[in-house]
Amino acid sequence: MSDDDYRTERDSLGEMQVPADAYWGAQTQRAVENFPVSGITFGRRFVRALGIVKKGAAQANLELELVPEDKAECIIEAADEVIAGEHDDQFPVDVFQTGSGTSSNMNANEVIANRATEIYGGEIGTREIHPNDHVNFGQSSNDVIPTAMHIASLEAVEKDLIPALETLQEALAEKEDEYADVVKTGRTHLQDATPVTLGQEFGGYRTQVEKGIVRAESTREHLGELALGGTAVGTGLNTHPDFPELAAEYISEETGLAFREADNHFEAQAAHDAMAEAHGQLRTIAGSLNKMANDLRLLASGPRNGLGEIDQPENQPGSSIMPGKINPVVAEAVNQAHKQVVGNDTAVEYGAAEGQIDLNLYKPVLAHNFLQSAKLLTNASEVFAEKFVAKLEADQEHCEERVEQSMALATALNPAIGYDKASEVAKTALKEDKTIREVVLEKGYLDEDEVDDVLDPAKMTVRGILSADD
Repeated sequence: MSDDDYRTERDSLGEMQVPADAYWGAQTQRAVENFPVSGITFGRRFVRALGIVKKGAAQANLELELVPEDKAECIIEAADEVIAGEHDDQFPVDVFQTGSGTSSNMNANEVIANRATEIYGGEIGTREIHPNDHVNFGQSSNDVIPTAMHIASLEAVEKDLIPALETLQEALAEKEDEYADVVKTGRTHLQDATPVTLGQEFGGYRTQVEKGIVRAESTREHLGELALGGTAVGTGLNTHPDFPELAAEYISEETGLAFREADNHFEAQAAHDAMAEAHGQLRTIAGSLNKMANDLRLLASGPRNGLGEIDQPENQPGSSIMPGKINPVVAEAVNQAHKQVVGNDTAVEYGAAEGQIDLNLYKPVLAHNFLQSAKLLTNASEVFAEKFVAKLEADQEHCEERVEQSMALATALNPAIGYDKASEVAKTALKEDKTIREVVLEKGYLDEDEVDDVLDPAKMTVRGILSADD
């Protein structure tokens, strides 16, 4: 490459050669060279959040007359471009970097400063709008990054995950209604149990998701707190007393979400319990999805030598060697997403617990893992709803046949003939390969009308006591 491909930028350590077409500056370039660790950079949600923080800070500083109006307005315009995603390719710093996220904060400061300088009428690299003195005024990486973490995480939950869970909830509710009259064998310990409707089982799944939405909503309380205004260690040195509250108001206006100044800035920067708590809710939601996927895979197992009570969608061929094989591929993807979220939860929990004295030094990895989990659950929920749950079909005839063969029907005999006789009937039926109905009639414990009444599978799916006298 020729010299024309680069320009010279400066920071407190001296000069750095930066790609000529890059908006970032010397500190970002140092980070790119220092941290070739994973090749993973922050995605849209976090970059957007950095733009939101810088815009909110500039608006507060403008109102407080701490940054010249003409420069503040250029910063706001440049930050708007970052928020809109126009400069995502200008954030090349690896997630695995300095634990405070200073490199990512300076990346945002430099990109916005250089773009704002352009808007101002100057040339990139001249620092007419300065990354530290103007864009970062009244801030520190130690309060900017946790603020961006909370903004990105709560936006991911509110704007992505909750709508996706609502989509899944609706799909499950439709199946709950559709299968309301499909009576099937219940199973506990993977053994036959008393009858249940397929609709009742789907009602259980639907409720899991509804409770998952409530769990996701519960993250608002603590993720809504912003560390901004604490600067280096939480004292707020070099920050106007009104800055934190004012910036939080602007950030709330930008996002449409309820953000506020942290209850305690020392806690907000030294500990990230809110991230651990919120990710714990994501882990629980992931577990719910995993349970549903497992159940539906079992219910659809077969098609001839499994449970076969529901027919799964034919999303794609299931084998490179077995012709005609169809696998529950979407459900399996949900299972795998669950495992990744559990792994992420371990990283978040350990990272949140490992803060030292006045600063937690795991901010980037906390943000990355949380946002990955939120994205996985969002996409998995939508795909699960649209490509699997919505396309399931019940094999009602097969369900009815299997119910009639179930040993668990003997449970309904308890009020009519007593536990001991009912147990005898069940053991005889199993030993002689007969139905419960056949054995009861052979032994003369009930007549045909009584058997029809007591051993009605549909009646067994509702609360009540069945007896031959009913």
